[in-house]
Amino acid sequence: MTMIITKQYRCIHSASCACTKGHLSEDVIFLLLQHLNWNPKIIATLSCVCKWFDDLVKRVLWKEFCRTRAPKMMHDLQSSGSHSVDGNWSALGKLLIYCSGCKKDGLFNRIHIPGHFAYRTRFSRTSGKSFLLPNCRTDVLYVSDPCEHLDQGEEGDVGFFRGVFKSFATSKVRKMLIRRGAKFHPTEFCPYCKAKLWSMLQAKMIPQSASCRLGAYEDCIEYYVCLNGHVLGVCTLLPLSDSEEVSELD
Repeated sequence: MTMIITKQYRCIHSASCACTKGHLSEDVIFLLLQHLNWNPKIIATLSCVCKWFDDLVKRVLWKEFCRTRAPKMMHDLQSSGSHSVDGNWSALGKLLIYCSGCKKDGLFNRIHIPGHFAYRTRFSRTSGKSFLLPNCRTDVLYVSDPCEHLDQGEEGDVGFFRGVFKSFATSKVRKMLIRRGAKFHPTEFCPYCKAKLWSMLQAKMIPQSASCRLGAYEDCIEYYVCLNGHVLGVCTLLPLSDSEEVSELD
């Protein structure tokens, strides 16, 4: 007779930890977060409670958040047959809602612009094609609209964008980076999953179409991709024309 044993999850804490008295069941927490529409701040807070909650958040809650926030994108990213995503669900959840900003003498070597939540962000597979060289455009890349930070002194209007590759490990972009001998950034890591970063600018793999898609100066765009296929970049945005300003006022 075969006995099925359910995996048990427990905390490894001191005797004073309230978690030693037991948890709500995973089903109850699932229904509660579903009722709260997978609120990312609550999910992030739960992950800090203890190891049991952190495990539940990573296995279940961030996945459901991603599926609810961007269902078509998530379905596409998983359509290769994988039940997970590169870099884990919590990293992807953060990428969907968090603009990493930049720090002076950091990844982009610009002025300090703090990271922040970006609740309304559109990711586009069509836009992603503009960030790929012609011979890499069979790869699938989702890229966000730029998060605008206006009037940044000498830097002008700065835009941050982020994205994610589907199946980056087998992508043409990754193969080309390796073939070109691209080096990892010596000190900085992906703000979403802490993986090492390749500079697409140093590898000379940023097409002109990227600046056109962003509405940015051609020589003022830079972006990185990490080993898990997360993309983060910065650009200097072109000023609005007089006609565009008038149309916005209308």
